Amino acid sequence: MKAREFREKSKEELINQEEELKDQLFKLKFQHSLGQLENPMKLKNIKRDIAKIKTILKEERGIG
Repeated sequence: MKAREFREKSKEELINQEEELKDQLFKLKFQHSLGQLENPMKLKNIKRDIAKIKTILKEERGIG
């Protein structure tokens, strides 16, 4: 998802999205450790999305 799309969401939506992505990341890491993950790029993309959300939330707080 693009940063622009994240910026259009409210703070509560971003926090919920971040929690969902963290849950997905946990499940994908587990699948990866078992050798069942078909597309390892999903891990990278989810990590990037989490970082984008954290950056946007930090900007909204005025930190940084």
